[in-house]
Amino acid sequence: MVLIVDDKEENLYSLRTLLEINLFNVDTANSGEEALKKVLKHTYALIILDVQMPGMDGFEVAEAISGYGKARDTPIIFLSAVNTDKRFITKGYMSGGFDYVTKPFDPDILLLKVKTFYRLYEQTRELNEMQQVLREEIESRKQAENELKERVAELHSVLHSIPQLAFTALTDGSVEIVNGHWLQYARDNNAFPQTEAGALSVSGHLLTAISRREQYTAELAIQHIATGEYRWHLLAITPVRHNNEIIKWVGTFTDIHQQKMINEMLERGVAERTLALQKMNTELETSNHDLQQFTSVACHDLQEPLRKIQIFSHMVRDKYLADQSEGAMYLDRVMNASTRMRLLINDLLSYSEISITRLFAPVDLNDVIADILTDLELVITEKQASIHIDDIPLVEAVPGQMRHVFQNIISNALKFSRKEVTPEIRIKAALVNDKDAAAEPDAAGSYCRISISDNGIGFNERYLSKIFTIFQRLHSKEEYEGTGIGLAIAKKVIDKHNGFITATSKEQEGSTFIIVLPVKQQAAEQVPV
Repeated sequence: MVLIVDDKEENLYSLRTLLEINLFNVDTANSGEEALKKVLKHTYALIILDVQMPGMDGFEVAEAISGYGKARDTPIIFLSAVNTDKRFITKGYMSGGFDYVTKPFDPDILLLKVKTFYRLYEQTRELNEMQQVLREEIESRKQAENELKERVAELHSVLHSIPQLAFTALTDGSVEIVNGHWLQYARDNNAFPQTEAGALSVSGHLLTAISRREQYTAELAIQHIATGEYRWHLLAITPVRHNNEIIKWVGTFTDIHQQKMINEMLERGVAERTLALQKMNTELETSNHDLQQFTSVACHDLQEPLRKIQIFSHMVRDKYLADQSEGAMYLDRVMNASTRMRLLINDLLSYSEISITRLFAPVDLNDVIADILTDLELVITEKQASIHIDDIPLVEAVPGQMRHVFQNIISNALKFSRKEVTPEIRIKAALVNDKDAAAEPDAAGSYCRISISDNGIGFNERYLSKIFTIFQRLHSKEEYEGTGIGLAIAKKVIDKHNGFITATSKEQEGSTFIIVLPVKQQAAEQVPV
C-alpha cells in the first residue's frame, strides 16, 4: 500500500487517482501528525510526502518515521513546489528520503519512480524475510551443534532427524557418519557431494575448517544426483570438543538456492535500473543543451524587432507627436516597455549562457572589479558613493562570468541605497581552508572568501532564498528598476565554479553578500593565461 501525505485535498485526489488507475492500493493523510498515526498502525511499501504542510513539515515527518523500527526502511519520495533549492533537496535526502521531486512533476516519471521503489521495497522485504529464516535456521544449527558436544551418544538420531544434509567427519577429514538425505547429493556414504568445475571441493572446505580449528561457513553449489542440477547450499562445519580438544567435526548443508536466485535477480534489477538512469541522464543533458541553444537563438532573434520598435517609436514621437502630449506620453510608455524587454532578454541570454561549459583560467578579480567601477563611474559620481576594496587573491575562474557576479552585486548596492545617506561599499577578501562563510582565515587556505558590504536598504533575511531565485523581486519595478535575474545569474555562476554564495542583512541597515570560491578548480579543464 502507498501512503500519500499532503495538506491539500486536490493534490491528494490527483495523486490517488493516478496511482489507483495503475492498480496501487492507496491510503492518504492530510497532515504529518495523521501520517505518523497511520504509519504506527499499518505497513506501507512507499510514502509520498509533501514538504510544506502546517504543523509538522515533510522533513520532520520523515525524521520521525526513520525512528520507527517497523517503518525505518520504507522508501519516501518528497514532493515540493516551493522548496526546490539544492539545500532543501539535500535536507530531504538527509531526513531519510529516497527521492526528491519538484512540482510541477511529470506523472509518467513519478509513476515510474513509484513502481520502482514499490518493487524494490517488496523484493527487499521478501529477501529480509528469507534472510531472517536463514539466520534463524543457522542459529538453530549452531545450537544443535553445541548440544552435540554434551550428547555425542545421541548424534546419530539427531543427524537423521534434521531436514538438511548432515555428516560427521574425523580430524583427518574423512567421512564418519551421514544422514538419510546424504545420498541425494553424494555417490555413497564415504564420498562428499560434487561441486562445480573450478570451485573448491567440499573436502577442501573441510580441510580449511580443520586448519583454522574453528567454526566455518561457506556458500557453494553441489550437484543433485537425480537431476544433475547444481543447487546452492550453505555449508556449516562445527568442531566437537572434549576437554578443549577437537575430537570430530559436524557439517550441515542448508539449501539456499531460492534465496541466491532472488539475490541475483535483485542485482540484475539494480544493474538494469542503473543503466536506465544513466540513459535518462544522457537524454536530459541533450535536452538541456537543446534548450540552451533555443534560448540563445530566441533571445538573439527578439533583439532585432525590439530595436525596430524603439527606432520607429522615436521617429514617430519626434516627427508626428511633437505637439500632442498625450500621444507622446503613450509612445514613451511603449519605448520604456521595449527597453525593459530588451534588458530582460539580455539577462535571460546571460543566464542561459552560464550553463555552457567554459574553460577556467587564473583571474585577477581586482582588475575585474576595477573595470566594473569604471563602467559605473557616472552612477558612483552621481550618488557620491564611497567604495573601499581590499586586495583579492588570484582564483581560477571564467573571467566573463565573474564580471557578471560582481557587476550585479555592486550595481545592486548602488541601486538599493537609502535616500539622503551616502552609499558606502566595502569589499574584503581572505583565504580560508573550508567552504564555509564563517571559516577562520588561513594564508594557505584552498578557498577564497569575498564579502561585499553596503549600507543600503537591506532586506528581511527570511527572504534569503527568494533573492537568488530567477524573476523573484522584493520590490516592485516602479520602486527599483531591474528584471529580477541578476542575483540568480550570480548564484548560478558561483555554483558552476564549485563555490557558494549567501547573504546577511538587516532592513534599513545594509547587506553583506559572501562568496566562497575554490582557489584552484581541481576537476575543471583549464587554459593558460
